[in-house]
Amino acid sequence: MMHQKSGTTQDDRLVENPQEEDPVYALAASPLFAEDGLCFAVRSSGLYRSDDRGITWHAAFEELDMEATPTATSVVFSPDFANDQMLFVGSLGGIFRSNEGGRIWEIVPLPSPPPLVSTMVISPNYMHDGTLCAGTFEDGVFCSADRGNHWVAWNFGLFDLNVLASAISPNFEVDKTLYVGVESGVFRSTNGGRAWQEVGFDTNLAPVLSLAISPYYIEDGTLLVGTETKGLWISDDRGNTWKSIGEKQISGSVNEILISSKGPSVPELLVHDDNGLLFSPDLGSTWRLLESTTTVRGKITCILALDGHNGIGQLLAGLDDGSVLRLPGPHAGTLS
Repeated sequence: MMHQKSGTTQDDRLVENPQEEDPVYALAASPLFAEDGLCFAVRSSGLYRSDDRGITWHAAFEELDMEATPTATSVVFSPDFANDQMLFVGSLGGIFRSNEGGRIWEIVPLPSPPPLVSTMVISPNYMHDGTLCAGTFEDGVFCSADRGNHWVAWNFGLFDLNVLASAISPNFEVDKTLYVGVESGVFRSTNGGRAWQEVGFDTNLAPVLSLAISPYYIEDGTLLVGTETKGLWISDDRGNTWKSIGEKQISGSVNEILISSKGPSVPELLVHDDNGLLFSPDLGSTWRLLESTTTVRGKITCILALDGHNGIGQLLAGLDDGSVLRLPGPHAGTLS
């Protein structure tokens, strides 16, 4: 592995992965990242693993000894990872599951014909309900209530099966609420994915590329939607009505919306659009461009924000050349 300075601060690192011209499409970190330094990068050439906070990487599926490296699309960790060491990886035609922290894998097939998993969410109460759901590009939503052993397509009322994004309520144990963003808009389920209803999001604003749900959803009913060409939208009534935010700052595709899960009573936002990363300390009322992203050599393709003591902490950014860049968070002194 070759390490280069990114041109931002002494703590930034550009980590070059084994292959060039292979963009990073998604990043995920262990809930114990501060202790175990475990994170994964998704690329078209497969899944890559780092045990040292993103400094060095290696192919994660090597032990499977498959003829062709499976294409990974998404990664979710069990909320009880400290005890069960469970994580899931979405792929073309199935789900990869590990209860060994990603060191040993098994393939959990989805119903035939094999769908392409685009996004996954896992229940905050997974320890007790064993629930997770996978959205697919052409076949809607598949859910499992037994820790991924069996999957059922639950698409009643979901009239658009091209799922591009998903979000799960932090109070899922009680409200059973899920959202999916599709090519034509936003759908909501209030019974754990068994049935879906289109919310009041204008179909002229679609397609929807990203979703984020407030950590205080049970109290504030807040949901955010990022679109391909129509900017960022927010609802404070569980998706019934919407308003645009960040019109002057946000441009192009809203590829990701990251929302702080702890810290301030008003959640912080980090939005990844075509120009870089924009930070809002007050749920979209004010914005600023993160200066650390303006000197990045290459285009940011995905972002991972880790929890800091006061909201969004340190960042890992995937780039279009297949590298992973470590960046300071929006608050001074958040690198750890």
